[in-house]
Amino acid sequence: MRQERGSSGRPGKIIAVHLSYASRAAQRGRTPAAPSYFLKASSSIAGSGDTVERPAGTELLAFEGEIALVIGRDAHRVGLAEAWDHVAAVTAANDLGVYDLRAADKGSNLRSKSRDGFTPLGPDLIDARTVDPHRLRVRAWVNGDLVQDDTTGGLLFPLAQIVADLSQHLTLETGDVILTGTPAGSSVIVPGDVVEVEVDALDTGATSGRLVTTVVADAGPAFDPALGSLPTVDDIQREEAWGSREAAGLPDEPASGLTDDLRAKLERVPVAALSQQLRKRGLDDVTIDGVRPMHPASKLVGTAATLRFVPFRPDLFARHGGGFNAQKQVFDAVSPGEVIVIEARGETGSGTLGDILALRARTRGAAGVVTDGGVRDYAAVAEIGLPVYAAGAHPAVLGRKHVPWQAGGTIACGGATVQPGDVIVGDADGVIVIPPSLVAEVVDAALAQEDEDAWIAARVAEGASVDGLFPMNAAWRARYDGERDA
Repeated sequence: MRQERGSSGRPGKIIAVHLSYASRAAQRGRTPAAPSYFLKASSSIAGSGDTVERPAGTELLAFEGEIALVIGRDAHRVGLAEAWDHVAAVTAANDLGVYDLRAADKGSNLRSKSRDGFTPLGPDLIDARTVDPHRLRVRAWVNGDLVQDDTTGGLLFPLAQIVADLSQHLTLETGDVILTGTPAGSSVIVPGDVVEVEVDALDTGATSGRLVTTVVADAGPAFDPALGSLPTVDDIQREEAWGSREAAGLPDEPASGLTDDLRAKLERVPVAALSQQLRKRGLDDVTIDGVRPMHPASKLVGTAATLRFVPFRPDLFARHGGGFNAQKQVFDAVSPGEVIVIEARGETGSGTLGDILALRARTRGAAGVVTDGGVRDYAAVAEIGLPVYAAGAHPAVLGRKHVPWQAGGTIACGGATVQPGDVIVGDADGVIVIPPSLVAEVVDAALAQEDEDAWIAARVAEGASVDGLFPMNAAWRARYDGERDA
């Protein structure tokens, strides 16, 4: 593939997008509000038919099929409307990287993605003037099996936006290459594997041809510990590199931090008793206020999966409201035993879920939903039977008051801070948030208090005065302890 800059034929710079496809964002469990970038060394460029070495001492070399843009003329502070005019060509790219080398460089990806041969491009260029940037497709095959297949319709950030945004911060020069991110399906490859990537235009059929890369083992020396950081991996890295715990060969992870024993105890304890114990420990702002249950007789117990809406703004909704947005991602990926907790700022003038999403959550095994906003299709949602706590009903669709903004992360719901993994318990009295580190202590104390309160209630029913009994004075306490220990 011919480049226009430098005596070596290499681009002046290669810029890559961290996360740009909705399918990949759903896989990672996070949706960025704006694109972010990293640089790759121009010496990492390779062509079709070349081999790539997996570095000695590493295990997690991963491919990423991508659409590459080649800048045709310098772009500096260009607007969205003119950005595509600065793109000369489109081609296929394989943004290779080694997860074992990510830790030391964090998001810069210098060591993990800039090695020689880690940016195969080509084999052919598609004239950007002849294609619709919204109608491009990228596909990848490993050993002949199709493993990635997505279109630019699935991008969180359109191609022209990426070009315009980058031009705000630096000059894109003729011959520069932009790697526009990978969809879901990226995974680990090993020596002997053959990866093929192709980009084509859905409206014209123009194609980059198949970009072919074969993985080989690096016969060179291992990394020298005296010079810098060594490769390091853990199960989190393995899961991200392979795309899932199952693909990585890792054992299933419990959907929540709740053991069966803790969950059973929480099912027995009223929210009021838990609230009392949390107050004793200085936690007085952990109730989700303003929400009521659709099914007051149902108990809600689970761990939080969070979703945040921001106030409606037309331009933001145009970018984040459609397609596989953050709202759909959370409901589509919720794990068994999780409670979807939604920050809607107490705004009830629009629905934050409806019957289809409630059905999806129930099918996925969700424990329930808590939203400080409205529910659309209220009767239909109630009929599904999923425990739902909401601030009210409203017939309007999402775009009236809200923009679905972020899946995951810390949110505020009904005046309470909620983080993913927090324990959520609800009953007819309301909903409470328990820090995971306190669950065992709080539930045991609440059960003990419940036993004590039941004993006091029995004495009152027998005719005893509450004076000195509630709370118990020394005499009553001695009697209670004696009967309890008998």
